[in-house]
Amino acid sequence: MKITLLPAALLGMTLACGVQAEEKQPTPQQQRMTSCNERASADALKGDERKAFMSNCLKNDRDKEKGLTPQQQKMRECSNQATQQSLKGQDRTKFMSGCLKKSA
Repeated sequence: MKITLLPAALLGMTLACGVQAEEKQPTPQQQRMTSCNERASADALKGDERKAFMSNCLKNDRDKEKGLTPQQQKMRECSNQATQQSLKGQDRTKFMSGCLKKSA
């Protein structure tokens, strides 16, 4: 019962706020949410998989807006690779150093 009431309530709120929504432009965060939500729906993602996708999508879109430098992007890629390999301490330091030198 609650599940069927939620879409009806959302539709009612949307219609009631329709006049006000026309006056306001969506914020950049709202635009990102809409874009990521559409992509998640197109891929038919649900549950934890959708949550993970949305989180990653919103973070990536936010990074694009910030305009990371190529060096910052490379550092992020190397760090992600080191994390995937579960490297810690001196092993991680050596890996990061080698990974970052490859781009130079």
